[in-house]
This record gives sequence, structure tokens and C-alpha cells, in this order.
Amino acid sequence: MTRVIDLRHYRHGSLPEGFRQMLIDVHADSYADAMDLEFNRKFPWFVDHWSSLIGFTCVVAFDGDEPTGFAYGAPLQPGREWWRSTGYEPTNGYTATYAVSEVMVRPAWRKQGIADRLHEALLTERDEDLAVLLVDVTHPKVQELYATWGYTKVGEQQPFADSPLYAVMVKHLHP
Repeated sequence: MTRVIDLRHYRHGSLPEGFRQMLIDVHADSYADAMDLEFNRKFPWFVDHWSSLIGFTCVVAFDGDEPTGFAYGAPLQPGREWWRSTGYEPTNGYTATYAVSEVMVRPAWRKQGIADRLHEALLTERDEDLAVLLVDVTHPKVQELYATWGYTKVGEQQPFADSPLYAVMVKHLHP
């Protein structure tokens, strides 16, 4: 049976009641086998941080009333772009960067193209010139997936002392 997956869009300043807990629950299911890592237990803080940013956007996939995954991010402040520490120099009149902070799909709904749809819907109407995301370097298949979406690895960084080492990947949104 083919599932109809509904994508719903959310923005800073208009988040419904229960939104935060919904994201936390999807994360807990998506990372159930890695919740022993202290960094993964900090996810509620990240939800609070990102959703408080002006420009925050989120797309949530639903199978009926069941949230199956989400993607979210926000524009980065000039001078605070994640690619800066790598030595990467954007071209073609760079003006702004949108950070894709999270893309995740619950295990029961993986391998159906939902992550791709979430990511595409998140970036479709962005005005920024670049998108940037971080990928755990121990997940080369995820890096390969993002490369098929147009991202290029430009370096590595560890943004927090307890976080994994991440590949910094950049995509030009308006080539």
C-alpha cells in the first residue's frame, strides 16, 4: 500500500501547541539506539534554540495524524556561518546562508523518499544563496545522500566539546 505523506509547514512565531514535544518524540524514535549519548539527550535544548530564531522554518511529514519526520533550520547571522571555519570561500555574489539544522525520518518510514521531500520543501522558497548542514563524519552514506542533493563537503568541525566531528556541507541554492 502506498502511503500518502502530507507535508505541513511551520514558522517562527506561529508554532502550534505541542510542536516542541512532537519534534522531541520524533527525535527519540529516530535516535532510540543512540539516546545514551549525552549530546543526543540535549535535543530539547536545540529545539528551543532553533525555534526561537527569527526566520526559523520547519516542515513536518505526516502519515495521517502520525508525524513521520521533519526538517528545520534558520538563516545564520553574517559572520557566524558554519562554513567560515573551513576556509571555504563562496562565489557568485554570496549574500546569506540558511542552516539546515535537522533532517530526520522515523525508522518505520525510512527509504521512501520522505527525507528528500522534507529537505526540498524546506529550501524551496529560501532567498539565501547558500544552504549549509553538518553531517557526522562516521556516516559516509548520509554524506553521499546529501551530495546527491547538491551539497559539497568543504571541511570538518566539532561545534561542541561533546558533539561528534561533522563534515560541513554547502549547497548553492541559486546557481
